[in-house]
Amino acid sequence: MQQFTIIRLGHQGDGIAEGPVFAPRTLPGEVVSGQLDGKVLTDIRIDMPSDDRVKPPCPHYKSCGGCALQHASDAFVADFKVGVVRQALDAQGIAADIRGIHTSPPRSRRRATLAARRTKKGVLVGFHARASDTITEIPECHLLTPDLLAARPAIADLAMAGASRKGAMAVTVTQSDQGLDLLVRGGKPLDGPLQITLAAIADRHDLARLTWEDEVIVTRRNPEQTFGAARVTPPPGAFLQATQDSEARLLSAVKEATQGASRIIDLFAGCGTFALPLAQTAEVHAVEGDRAMTAALDKGWRHATGLKRVTVEARDLFRNPIIAEDLAGFDAAVIDPPRAGAETQTEQLAAAQIPRIAFVSCNPVTFARDAKTLIAAGYCLDWVQVVDQFRWSAHVELAASFTLSHMALNEE
Repeated sequence: MQQFTIIRLGHQGDGIAEGPVFAPRTLPGEVVSGQLDGKVLTDIRIDMPSDDRVKPPCPHYKSCGGCALQHASDAFVADFKVGVVRQALDAQGIAADIRGIHTSPPRSRRRATLAARRTKKGVLVGFHARASDTITEIPECHLLTPDLLAARPAIADLAMAGASRKGAMAVTVTQSDQGLDLLVRGGKPLDGPLQITLAAIADRHDLARLTWEDEVIVTRRNPEQTFGAARVTPPPGAFLQATQDSEARLLSAVKEATQGASRIIDLFAGCGTFALPLAQTAEVHAVEGDRAMTAALDKGWRHATGLKRVTVEARDLFRNPIIAEDLAGFDAAVIDPPRAGAETQTEQLAAAQIPRIAFVSCNPVTFARDAKTLIAAGYCLDWVQVVDQFRWSAHVELAASFTLSHMALNEE
């Protein structure tokens, strides 16, 4: 056994000692012992715990890989995540008003991907253990909504009918207004008999929709999501904010950042998370790379009442960003890119000099890079709101407001 003192947490939530040595589920200031395997400490014993160490509330914490920070107090996790954002901005030389953090409550995840595997004795359904193919069952998970937990028997039946002994299935479960929406990947090839069996399972467990790979087996009820005044049926597996609570906080920030705008462009719009609520007060042009998602957004708008005009465009904004000339006429933009950020599209936004920009990000590092581009073009970073949507993980999200410098001066 070797002993180490933890100096800090890395961005993945692991404790880091001199070396560097990575020690999972440890906290700064702790003295720990363990077996060194390369740069990773295993069989860890806490010799001197931190005052921020707490008893993990979930009984599955030690074996499940779904959470990384349940051993830390809520106050510590909040400070850590705000610190991650601040460090990313500092690295780009950016000073910002960080408003603090909004954390989603326990048992609020409405979308998750569970693993399912057939065994000699039956079926395992749960999350993978950390860095392992081992599946940990999670009957008392503190992350998922009760409805998602209730999907476990249905997933077990699906695995018994359609899983291969050679590997685990990945089952994405989404809670909709009409019930559970399941997308299964990694199962047996679909044939006629299996399709009949799967449809019977969907009926027995009252699933709203069941999709096997790219084939919709049955839609018993359209699995709708509510975005403002619109109801949208996303395509199977489509992106959705993980919790309704954090979606509401992000939307509130986006509305504040675009307040007063009459014509808004929404980049990486998904199925309309922001575009459709914003259409209550402004015309919106929504751009998204996935054509099925833009079709769902458009249908949701057409069946809603009381909304201003929404137009949609299916476009790969990485390969074909909207150029500055085509952004003319919009008085606000919303951008919510994937983790890689949107470097080229941000450059075009900066050149277009759109007065207001609401920036939503799931990666503080790429956000800070793109923020530097906007600031260099004359924008002020008004504020940053940190959002902890993935509770007890190291994942950090944020929303931010940018306004052109001359506009900010006029408002003062």
